[in-house]
Amino acid sequence: MKKMTLALLTGIAALTLGGCGSGDSGKDAKDDGKLVISTFGLSEDIVKSDVMAPFEKEFSAKVTLEVGNSADRYMKLLNNPNAAIDIIELAQGNAVSANEDDLFLELDESKIENVANLTDGAREIFDAGAGVPYTLNSVGIIYNKEKAGKEIKEWADLWDESLKGKISIPEITSTAGIPMMYLASDVAGVDIASDNGEAAFKEIEKLSPNIVKTYSKSSDLANMFQSGEIAVAVVSDFAVDIIKGADEDVTYLVPESGTYANYNTINIPKNSKNTDLAYKYINHRISQEVQTQTASSLNESPTNSTVELADDVIGNMTYGAVADRAKNIDYTFVNKQLDSWIDQWNKLLNQ
Repeated sequence: MKKMTLALLTGIAALTLGGCGSGDSGKDAKDDGKLVISTFGLSEDIVKSDVMAPFEKEFSAKVTLEVGNSADRYMKLLNNPNAAIDIIELAQGNAVSANEDDLFLELDESKIENVANLTDGAREIFDAGAGVPYTLNSVGIIYNKEKAGKEIKEWADLWDESLKGKISIPEITSTAGIPMMYLASDVAGVDIASDNGEAAFKEIEKLSPNIVKTYSKSSDLANMFQSGEIAVAVVSDFAVDIIKGADEDVTYLVPESGTYANYNTINIPKNSKNTDLAYKYINHRISQEVQTQTASSLNESPTNSTVELADDVIGNMTYGAVADRAKNIDYTFVNKQLDSWIDQWNKLLNQ
């Protein structure tokens, strides 16, 4: 039951890295130029043209993709560790769970030259053993100033009584759900790990009169803005353009006090039969050239610190000054609390 509950944490979601356990290095000799990659099913055509095709050309490889959401693919690997998967890309929370389940090889940094170029935040995730981060997102506030009736600058502003019945926040099982818990604890002035989220829930209870409803999908949030049902929301950066398409008068901001990051990470399952080629793929995926391209074509925030993006590409990405104030989430801690947190959340907000 615990594994099935953890599987709900799709964006954490989250949102992202490397494994424990050791693999048989002798498998490298069996590499046959074929690589099976389990990844997200978003913008598949662009992923193939901008990520996979250059890799296939450079290394005379043949890539096969198995796509789906992060939680489902994590559970598939958990239930069948012998699945013919050479690389798996997961949201950070799922990657940490899979690492704890001993599903990954312990990554050899000497085989991934570009790890040396990871940003400080991404390097922290890698060192924690969750895999190699290749992109990240973070949360901010999006609002219609006229309908909100006030200017919003900081997270604590969401608790203002004038916003009663005007706010939507993410479901705890959505990508921005766990960051919402961390932010609520910050508003309370309490380290979330010190009380296992108790102060966060007290703050969310105080916020509840302002909450119209929670949301799981960005499209649902866009519909609520379009209909005028809400004026303010806590949202992941990748959903901002969708909402602006529904309400052109909204403003997105990341408070100066900071935000929280979710990473997507890459790992090699223990039973990969093409580990040498898998290492080459990881190095390719976090290279300056590829990350510069995917920032533009896939709106992926880079984790390679040598990537320099033009202003018209950056948009709402977690990059530059925003990335500098984006704090990391400890999903080893989170996953231990998650069953209890989901239960408390549902009792408080979904009755």
